[in-house]
Amino acid sequence: MAKQEDKRKQKNCSLCADKVTEIDYKDAAKLRRYLTEAGKIIPRRITGNCAEHQRMVAKAIKRAREAAIISYVFD
Repeated sequence: MAKQEDKRKQKNCSLCADKVTEIDYKDAAKLRRYLTEAGKIIPRRITGNCAEHQRMVAKAIKRAREAAIISYVFD
C-alpha cells in the first residue's frame, strides 16, 4: 500500500529560497504572515518552513509581542 506521505506535495521553505539568515522582530507585516487570525503561530507543517527558520520566526514573534509591536490576541 502507498503511504500518505508519498501523495502529499512537500512544501519548500520560502525563507531558505530567499537565503534569509536573520528575521527582524520589528518587521510586523512579515511576521503577521505566520500568525492565525486569533494570533497563534502557524505550525511549520502548514507554512512549509524548515525547523531552523520556524524557530527563528517563533522567536521573532515572541520578541515582537514583548515589545508591543504585535498584540498577543487579535480581535
